[in-house]
Order: sequence, then C-alpha cells, then structure tokens
Amino acid sequence: MLALLPLLSQSSFTGEWGDIISAVNGANATWVAGPVDRSAEDFAAMCGTFLPGHPQYTAPANLPEYTVAPGAAALFDDAIDWRAKAPQCASLAAVRDQSACGSCWAFASTEVFGDRRCIATGKDVEFSAQDTAGCCTGFSCGMSHGCKGGQPSAALGWLAKNGVVTGGDYGDIGGGKSCQPYLLAPCSHHTTGSKYQPCGAPLEIHCNATCSEPGYAVAYADDKVSGGTSAICAHAEQMLAALQHGPISAGFSVYDDFPTYKSGVYAKTKGAKELGGHAVEIIGYGTDATAGDYWLVKNSWNEEWGDAGFFKIKRGSNECGIEQNAASIDF
Repeated sequence: MLALLPLLSQSSFTGEWGDIISAVNGANATWVAGPVDRSAEDFAAMCGTFLPGHPQYTAPANLPEYTVAPGAAALFDDAIDWRAKAPQCASLAAVRDQSACGSCWAFASTEVFGDRRCIATGKDVEFSAQDTAGCCTGFSCGMSHGCKGGQPSAALGWLAKNGVVTGGDYGDIGGGKSCQPYLLAPCSHHTTGSKYQPCGAPLEIHCNATCSEPGYAVAYADDKVSGGTSAICAHAEQMLAALQHGPISAGFSVYDDFPTYKSGVYAKTKGAKELGGHAVEIIGYGTDATAGDYWLVKNSWNEEWGDAGFFKIKRGSNECGIEQNAASIDF
C-alpha cells in the first residue's frame, strides 16, 4: 500500500503545485506526490528531448528495430533491476545531474552506452555526457544541440560510430581522472533546504575537442571509445527483449504532475498538462502487487528528486509515450 508523505495533511500543500499534489494524494493514485519549489517553466526547460510531432524531431536514420526472436518472450525474466544484476557496474546506481540544461538526451544515451558496455565487457567506465551534449550535433545526431535538446536514439548511433571520451560529474573537476567531467554544477531541482545551489537560468554546452582536465594523461582523440550496434525499440516487447541484456534509453512526455513524484508507480493524472519531452535510462522492470506492471527508471535530476533519483512508471499501456521512443545498443 502507498502511504502519503508523513506529517503532511492535504491542506499542507500550497502554491503553484498545491492543487496537483492534493489531487494525486487524494485520488487513490498508484503513486505519491510531494512539495516542489521550482516552477513548471523551469522543468519544461529541462525537457530536452525531441519526440515525434516536435518541429525539430528527425526520424532516426539507418537504425534498425530491435530483433525479438520468435518465442523469446517466454524466456524473459519476470523482473529485472540491473543495479542488482550487475553490481560490478557502479555507474548503474549513480544518479547524475543535467543541471539547468536540456541535456537529458545526452545523459540517457551516454549512460546506456557505458552501462551496457560494462555489462558486456566488465569494464566499469564513466563516460562524458559533456562530450556527447557538446559534440553530438547536426544531421548525424538527429539535429541534437546541447542544452537546447536532442534525441537519445540518434545519439546512441553517434556514440557507436564516433565514440565518447571519459568524464564524470562536476564534482570530479580538478581530479585529473577523466578527460571531460560535466562542467555544469548540480542544482536544486525541487527541494527546499537542498544541499545544492538554485538552478537558475538555462545554461549551454559547447563542443571542445580537447580534454578539460590538465592532469589527465590521455589525449582527447586517444580517449575516445566507440563501438556497439544500436537499434530502435518501438514497442514494449522490444524493450523487454533489449532489457534482458542491459538498460535502454527512452523518451517520454513529461506532464506537470511528474515533477512532484516521490514514490510508487507513476501514471499521469487526468487533466495534467504537457511540459515537453524528456529522456531517461530504463534500468529494469517489475510488477507491484497493487499498482501493476512498471518500468524502473533512472532520472538525471540528482538523487534528491523522486525516489532517490529513480522512479517507476506504468508498463504495458505506452504511458506518456514511453513505449514508442526507446533505443538500445549491443556490444
């Protein structure tokens, strides 16, 4: 059973989000909502994924659909959480932060690239979302463009062909352990009393074909890692098939109740308004005894958002379009 947030009555919620939170928590929903201290416009600015229907959306070029062998579905695991299934890949449990930038598409694709490569090879390497966001641009990357948005499926194709350098998070700057750590600082995406600074105005990222860490001994061109074969997952069965081998990226429509998510299995509430397209990494799936089937998802709004940076979303009904905009890469 889902419980409402402790010590908060329905009347405790006020401001821009008050009606949404009260509606979710008072409607016997499959998930729990909680306070948010940023505007809906701020969240819309972080929704940096072009979905079908967006004027900048470009259908992924030369990417096949993921192949599901006849009868394969009968062999799928009942539930998967790749954090537990591949503990040697620490990156699977690490929640990163895109900051005040619409680079979710770069995080989703870069993390899927690194995590699936680790599962296949045993090499736990954190790759640079900075490099992907800055340099994966133009027609070869689905018209992606830094903080202004992009397409994770196209980015996976770009990563396979062009490669990506190593790079951790903002806190890794100065450590000299990777080529390009993320240059934008983590920020408070929703919580009052956050340990992070306020997010502020939207930021931008540019391509830099050199390592930003002067203490890193490998040159940018030599640090690039490429490879793998990417594919589109256009429906739930293809997603499940791909998830047998590792995480996948997915784009979905964010509605104005989603930022308030705290726990449970998300499904948009009646009357919710669309804010934009967002990209995430699906790291597994399962079934909740009360809420039913779900996808297990890692977000890129740091560990203070949602359920320690993760969320579950309804599976099997293309909730918010998440089952038609996924992609994978095999090594």
